[in-house]
Amino acid sequence: MLDLVPVLPVVVVEDVATAVPLARALVAGGLPAIELTLRTPAALDAIRAIAAEVPEIALGAGTVTSAAQAAAAVEAGAAFLVSPGCTPGLLAALQATGVPFLPGTSTVSEVMTVLEAGVTSMKFFPAEASGGAPYLRSVADPLPQARFCPTGGIRVASAPAYLALPNVGCVGGTWITPADAVAAGDWERIGKLAAEAAALG
Repeated sequence: MLDLVPVLPVVVVEDVATAVPLARALVAGGLPAIELTLRTPAALDAIRAIAAEVPEIALGAGTVTSAAQAAAAVEAGAAFLVSPGCTPGLLAALQATGVPFLPGTSTVSEVMTVLEAGVTSMKFFPAEASGGAPYLRSVADPLPQARFCPTGGIRVASAPAYLALPNVGCVGGTWITPADAVAAGDWERIGKLAAEAAALG
């Protein structure tokens, strides 16, 4: 899952009507993957719409913080799940869904807890606030089996430093789908930002 795209678009959808054209713009720009966050009332309906109309995109649900959200997202059509952090209960719930997932971590102990559960792919969040690329470089030697999708505060200029690390498969980015561009339906701009991000791989 970490090798699908160099940059995983992290998307907030306020209006379900924007979901499908947004997903199509990402695919057209060369990023056929999306982490649609469960931060708005429209999120689950947006996942349903994308699953039905843009089957070529790898569709994930992000900001999963409970077992109920995990189950609801998979029922709506999410093919993978991403959480901002991970408790033992949430980790068990994510595993129970049967779909791939990236549990959130930000400390060495959290990484080790996830590894003990047999999970080697995880999210690193909030990346910039938690030490950024230097932190992940430090983690690589003692915990070489852990691979990350760092997310949080990363921009197009800082992404290459993460992507150069041996334990980073991709980065999560909100900059590809700016709120003003989504609200305005500026799919051409989003397509260009996606193409720029895809070229980082």
